[in-house]
Amino acid sequence: MSVIRLYTVLAGMAGAIFAAYLVFGRKKKTAAEIERERRDWLNQIGRITDGTVIDVQEVVPNGHPAATMLIFQYDVGGVSYEASQDVTHLRQWINLHSCRLGLPTSVRYDPQNPGNSIVVSEKWMGLRQ
Repeated sequence: MSVIRLYTVLAGMAGAIFAAYLVFGRKKKTAAEIERERRDWLNQIGRITDGTVIDVQEVVPNGHPAATMLIFQYDVGGVSYEASQDVTHLRQWINLHSCRLGLPTSVRYDPQNPGNSIVVSEKWMGLRQ
């Protein structure tokens, strides 16, 4: 009987240590990591439709560094969507000076949630020159 109790106590301790690691040990993902994962997800499952670049704006949130937002419009299933994408960390893949009002583009969107979309990522470019 004492051997069974010993294994039960050891299994309980191992479970408690594992639970503590799950709660306290894992670091939270940063906003940049979450956005990169979203772009990767859309690269894998996204469908492509035609869209139009509306504007490129510099946005300066309170206490944060400036962000470059690419604003675009597209239609899916008769519904018109207007969205923006933070392209601050993607500047090496795009020329923001060539992004002008009315520039045709391809938009990659999530078929289950068409409002979730991108125009550019590390592996895909929807902007047309």
